[in-house]
Amino acid sequence: MAKREKIHFESVDQLLGAPTIKDGTEEIRIDKIHAFKDHPFKVIDDEKMEELVESIRNNGVLSPVLVRPDHDGGYEMISGHRRMHAAKLAGLETLPAIVKEMDIDEATIIMVDSNVQREEILPSERAFALQMKMKSMRRQGARRDLTCSTECDKLDEGTSRTECDKVGKKTAAIVGEGVGLKARQVQKYIRLTNLLPELLEMVDEKSISVNIGYEVSAFDKDVQRWVFEYRRDNGFLKMEQIEALKSQRNLENLTQYMVIRIMNDALPEPKVSGKVILPEKRLNKFFPSHMSSKERTDIIIELLTKWKQEQEETDNET
Repeated sequence: MAKREKIHFESVDQLLGAPTIKDGTEEIRIDKIHAFKDHPFKVIDDEKMEELVESIRNNGVLSPVLVRPDHDGGYEMISGHRRMHAAKLAGLETLPAIVKEMDIDEATIIMVDSNVQREEILPSERAFALQMKMKSMRRQGARRDLTCSTECDKLDEGTSRTECDKVGKKTAAIVGEGVGLKARQVQKYIRLTNLLPELLEMVDEKSISVNIGYEVSAFDKDVQRWVFEYRRDNGFLKMEQIEALKSQRNLENLTQYMVIRIMNDALPEPKVSGKVILPEKRLNKFFPSHMSSKERTDIIIELLTKWKQEQEETDNET
């Protein structure tokens, strides 16, 4: 393991944490950088983080982070939260950074686009990230005429809801442009933000699918709570059950007992094949080893026939 050199401050500016220019980037003290507000991506101390820490100990931070100056003399992290966390664990006091002036909405869009395409990302992280990007685009005014909330206000009262849905899909398509997602996928993920935290955690853990989470997110909070408790207590949740709930009128007015009954009634009837398998080891106690399967079957059927006749005679006598 390479031994880190001691840091020697050469000026008052360095002592105060002022950035210094180096190879097109600025060396900024880590304690001057704070995380992006409501950053939706989790920074986890897992095996990959350990590898990143070890790499930084040996080679330093090879790729500069992206920050923007705040109003208090510090910096807000835009892209590089994992690198900053690893650098802290590795004992670094400064980070190479690219400093860029940008407003909150521009920063949010860059933050989302730079993180949401990672290989390992939880559905909840993607959901809240896309939601943040959607809100920023609306505030930013980019393609304002395509946002559903704005456009629907301008439509005549007679305009169909279908027309407004088309507008919403156009907005979702714009949001997905920078992250490699189609409009439908963007809408599906953003809807997950309406789930109870307990249900969203189940989606992250793959206890329930993203599709089921998307459908359940349309239910009110009471029904969601009952669905969560059903999945927790029974260990399963099937799309047939969710479809049965969706088909109910005034679902929000039903009791928990009625919701559970609907979910249970939606389960398919267990299939009964009628096939009986007799273990060979048990049969060997009654038949010689040289006897064929057909011979054994014939004897068993004959014995069962006699047994049935005896049962019928007994029933007739009583």
